[in-house]
Amino acid sequence: MKVSKIMRKIFKQLFQKPFTNLFPAKYAPNSVLKLFELLEEGEAELNPPIEIPPDFRGKLSYDTDKCIKCYQCKKVCPANVMEKDPDQDNYLVFYLSRCTSCSQCVDMCPVDAIEMTDDFLLADADKYNDNLILNSKKSPGELKTPEEE
Repeated sequence: MKVSKIMRKIFKQLFQKPFTNLFPAKYAPNSVLKLFELLEEGEAELNPPIEIPPDFRGKLSYDTDKCIKCYQCKKVCPANVMEKDPDQDNYLVFYLSRCTSCSQCVDMCPVDAIEMTDDFLLADADKYNDNLILNSKKSPGELKTPEEE
């Protein structure tokens, strides 16, 4: 029986280390971590390699001052991104790790309390990271995990 080239290649790669780079910031080199610190402090600016198109759907933003608590966004969201928080007068908490960026919530909001921003750096190993949760007054340890829900 003759083994094809592709089968030899697959068998060889089974025993090699992965080719992918670890992305979350804790695995980044110190030079990159320093850049992240400068970005947070506002001393550096991240310019994407290409211009962001006008209809770009990045990270959600939520303005509680505009929100009238009609919950139309919650009803239309296919990914169940929003949850009412009784500790915050039933304002919404957004779990962005669930978001599919469909922007149906933005389209449904009658007072424009929800918008899609140009922010696109959302990858993280922890889905309860502060960067991935909007409007939460709780610490990540107090948030429900899927096993508790």
